[in-house]
Amino acid sequence: MVRRLSAGLLVTAALMVLAPGAGAHHSFAAQYDKSKPITLTGAVTKMEWMNPHIYFYLDVRDAQGTITHWAVEGGAPHTLYRAGWRRDSLKVGDVVTIEGFLARDGSKLANMSTAQLADGRKIFGLSSQ
Repeated sequence: MVRRLSAGLLVTAALMVLAPGAGAHHSFAAQYDKSKPITLTGAVTKMEWMNPHIYFYLDVRDAQGTITHWAVEGGAPHTLYRAGWRRDSLKVGDVVTIEGFLARDGSKLANMSTAQLADGRKIFGLSSQ
């Protein structure tokens, strides 16, 4: 019994050391404010398709022509893949309209609910909200 318990603790400890990315996962409410919806339209400048969530970056032009750089968080790659997203669903240069929620810290970071592509298709972000 003691040997089995020790082996279980050793395996658990090894998994915690070998999977540091799992600790980086966060809850929606800890980072984003559901009471602060936002709509952004901009050109994709970079796409990161990786766990635990995808990120892509937009250059958003305001009414005065000033460009602001935004980061947008989406769902987990495997979840998005099952929903029809692919690595090339968004490409650098694509213009996309994002509906989502602002980061609590006031940074230029949003959590995506939906993305409307230039061809009119609307796809869901499937994030942790």
